[in-house]
Amino acid sequence: MAYLEAVRSFIIENFLFGDDAQLTEDTSFLEDGIVDSTGILELVAFLEETYDITVEDDELIPENMDRLNSIVRYLEKKLSDV
Repeated sequence: MAYLEAVRSFIIENFLFGDDAQLTEDTSFLEDGIVDSTGILELVAFLEETYDITVEDDELIPENMDRLNSIVRYLEKKLSDV
């Protein structure tokens, strides 16, 4: 769950400005207007820097980056492949 807490904290601090009331593990960042396309790039930069990974262009899909749960699954798979 360390991934979950780190990503949750990043989203809350950078996009929700400390208000986590609307953020659940299944909240869609895009549908709910929490993160826009520029925000996705910020999120990717955070993931790459924090976890020393490279997010490939073909991995930038909603199934990997649109919800806390999907990011955690992505990180678990990506880091197990390293």
